[in-house]
Amino acid sequence: MAKGSVFGTDGIRGRVGQGMISPDKVLQLGWAAGTVLKQNGGRSVMIGKDTRISGYMFESALEAGLIAAGIDVYLIGPMPTPAISYLSQTFSCDMGIVISASHNPHEDNGIKFFNEDGKKISDLMQSQIESLLGKDISVASSEKMGKAYRIDDAPGRYIEFCKGTYRAKKNLKGLRLVIDCANGATYHIAPNVFRELGAEVFTIGVEPNGMNINHECGATDTKALAKAVATHRADMGIAFDGDGDRVMLVDQNGQLMDGDIILYILATMTGKPVAGVVGTVMSNLGFEQTLKKKGIEFVRTSVGDRYVMEALVENGWFYGSEPSGHVLCLNKISTGDGIVAALQVLAALVSQQKSLQEVRKEITIYPQILRNVTLTQKAQPDENPILQDAIQKAERELADKGRVLIRASGTEPKIRVMVEGEEAALVEKIATELESVVKSEFS
Repeated sequence: MAKGSVFGTDGIRGRVGQGMISPDKVLQLGWAAGTVLKQNGGRSVMIGKDTRISGYMFESALEAGLIAAGIDVYLIGPMPTPAISYLSQTFSCDMGIVISASHNPHEDNGIKFFNEDGKKISDLMQSQIESLLGKDISVASSEKMGKAYRIDDAPGRYIEFCKGTYRAKKNLKGLRLVIDCANGATYHIAPNVFRELGAEVFTIGVEPNGMNINHECGATDTKALAKAVATHRADMGIAFDGDGDRVMLVDQNGQLMDGDIILYILATMTGKPVAGVVGTVMSNLGFEQTLKKKGIEFVRTSVGDRYVMEALVENGWFYGSEPSGHVLCLNKISTGDGIVAALQVLAALVSQQKSLQEVRKEITIYPQILRNVTLTQKAQPDENPILQDAIQKAERELADKGRVLIRASGTEPKIRVMVEGEEAALVEKIATELESVVKSEFS
């Protein structure tokens, strides 16, 4: 995005009550989006949200702004982000809007936009929406105002869609699964999907109260999931984030399986030859080397599922992921979907009668350390000469047996420090040194 843009790598996001994430600004955002949509021939928008308490406020604000612009609104309540992408298409809506801050804590919220094809809206449309922000809202005449509709059967529709993406000849009977819904948007969806496919399901993170989303649970914190897997003697644990577009797995021993492992399974165990897959600069170097040994091309992009999507479309491939759990299966759905990705993994494992532990042994994963340094405001690490000198020194130490990546978060005021390499002790040493430099220069 251009400098000064209100849109980040995944829509608009921030602390509730500040900047764009305040009711008056979201009202205007709804009007601006509706006005641009109307100018392009659009007539209807679907709005969904996660379980944050502030979602009620922003849902009403968006609804008012869109109706003022003459756009009909379909409200589906708390639903996973990919569900809005899918359902907005089934209802022939011209746009889908999600109220969510994904994996962030409840104090944050955000707005994501999808086009009529269920994909992120274009940079051009974002610019057009931005050009109207700050202008006076012009309200359509009464006879041209939009109307609002509540869709009550949205959960059932989406559950059936997800189940339909599972293609293994054998169902999930005999499998014991722990499902962690992060007290987020999948709480009333995911457990039903896996149960109806035959699995014995145990749940955590399925009691949202508006403020416990992502708190010590979900894809960003799998300690509770690993413990529950051990308690229930489950075969696997599956964790989603607050809006359901991320997924992480743990095996029966509690070992974490991230987006790299998931992508490996999709690339090598789907039964059909895969020419290539897409990861990001955060993907593990050992994982990349494992794919190359199997003759599978691997392309890296910048962090952000929109960049993974662009590379997949450009190459005509289906599968891509970020280690954080954003997984794209474009032969099943047009956006990242945690439930759908988990089902494809289960279908592969069931079909080949393998466990996660067995698959993990096939992959070389280099020791990798990721440290997050929280700042008072956003900063650009690539503009600091002292930090750049420290990075060059670290790269010389690692030689060709590791990588260093330091970048600003696209959604939070944080700098992320990633170091990986063959030698765990050296990786730990370098990560600690670089973290110290970042803190001294930016904190």
